[in-house]
Amino acid sequence: MKERQTDVLIVGGGLGGVAAALSVLRLGKNVILTEETDWIGGQLTSQAVPPDEHPWIETTGCTNTYRRFAQGVRDYYRRNYPLRFESRQIMNFNPGGGHVSRLCHEPRVALAVLEEMLAPYRASQQIDVLLRHRPVAVEADGDYLRAVTLAGEDTGEQVVIHAPYIIDATELGDLLELGGVEHVIGAESKAQTGELHALDGEADPLDQQAVTWCFAVDYLAGENHVIDKPEQYDFWRGYQADFWPGPQLGWRDVDPQTLAPRDRAIFHNLPRRGAPDDGSYWFYRRIFNEAHYADGRYPSGITLVNWPQIDYWLGPLLGVSQAERQKNLHAARQLSLSFLYWMQTEAPRFDGGVGYPGLRLRHDVVGTVDGLAKAVYVREARRIRAEFTVLEQHVGVEQRGSLAGAELFADSVGVGSYRIDLHPSTGLRTYVDISSYPFQIPLGMLIPQRVENMLPACKNAGTTHITNGCYRLHPVEWNIGEAAGALAAYCLEKGLTPRQVRNTADHLRDFQRLLADRLGFVLEWPDYARLTAC
Repeated sequence: MKERQTDVLIVGGGLGGVAAALSVLRLGKNVILTEETDWIGGQLTSQAVPPDEHPWIETTGCTNTYRRFAQGVRDYYRRNYPLRFESRQIMNFNPGGGHVSRLCHEPRVALAVLEEMLAPYRASQQIDVLLRHRPVAVEADGDYLRAVTLAGEDTGEQVVIHAPYIIDATELGDLLELGGVEHVIGAESKAQTGELHALDGEADPLDQQAVTWCFAVDYLAGENHVIDKPEQYDFWRGYQADFWPGPQLGWRDVDPQTLAPRDRAIFHNLPRRGAPDDGSYWFYRRIFNEAHYADGRYPSGITLVNWPQIDYWLGPLLGVSQAERQKNLHAARQLSLSFLYWMQTEAPRFDGGVGYPGLRLRHDVVGTVDGLAKAVYVREARRIRAEFTVLEQHVGVEQRGSLAGAELFADSVGVGSYRIDLHPSTGLRTYVDISSYPFQIPLGMLIPQRVENMLPACKNAGTTHITNGCYRLHPVEWNIGEAAGALAAYCLEKGLTPRQVRNTADHLRDFQRLLADRLGFVLEWPDYARLTAC
């Protein structure tokens, strides 16, 4: 068994992990970054989901490094793709033209840009990236985590990595369980948190947000790209949840705020070249827009399917046996393939026909053989029991009542903005979709109640089941990870613990100056955004 040493070990190469690595590196410390899949980037790459962003993202409300990533994506297309002159001139160019943000793009482009951002530090060996490595054990000594053992998925060999600071950037918060770090899973109750939208009865650890196995498709009219019938197709074709207005495999969904059924077509117009944007799902997460190129250069746009019909809520990933988790992951894959097969063969067409056999699964876009993303899209992880936990009372418009804007935090290490958006859960509850104010990221939510040298870098920070709904999105995860990495580097440099930084006024001010002045963080919202409900 190999043993290694580094300044900061970051386990998990998703958005939070990469952002954490960048801030550690910029502050002069060494990093080992590990990742279970063969792609860094998490939500943007291995899970294939383009970013959900707030309306001010181009001017404020994110770190300089996140904006550098966004510009890198646009520049990548300008350098490498045969864009029309008019498209090339668009300042905030949206490669896919999707609705979810001004930065809808292909997963491989995000991967290329993230690798480009790490490249200078790879050259100097300031960072080593271990792909296809999974954490299997944590060595703890009282209130400190000393080392993490990782297994190489390809070789079967194990490596033990020692570090004075360890950052958990795994998608499910794996180090919290392996290291015995106090944490929460699932949904809290009103009695525990006082939140308006928490559970009325007892807390339910097995009540977790749905996961989604995403995939990319294009559409070639007149061609036949029908996949083999999935093994669980007959089950999913007949399944309907109590809160859903029809079969799972169908065009209909529910309004997440009123829960009323609605017809929101996938294709009001056939997704032909130049079809007008009609607000349907085809355009929502479209990641490649053929209209940006000369006529005939590309026969179709590409859309990323992350639609309500493939949210899997029949079983959780946390708090169950490994066998049960694998069963649920397999079922999530089967649901996604079943929905594609239904669209190809049975879906009512708006021209009176049935099925869209021209829908083609783009395995090349997501980098897999079967055409599904490399990893399932995770909305909820284990969450640390933190020095400070963000509640609905701090950010929710309804519960804030007459108070203007979200709670202001003196220990802010960043900002974010998104609605409190919870998808249907494994407790078979429907959406929780409520307004929130643009919010700050308090340093206290990154500090475990007991453990001194482990920091969370993504959805495992100190939120509740409810507030995770607005703190889980791409730019916020990036900010959380970047702040965690900066905190680890700052503590190494100053000989302090994270708790000392937060709870000593001079250290906190010094750290916040470092974030704002040197690293380009935004620590507070301007009033025009802060008071605007999402």
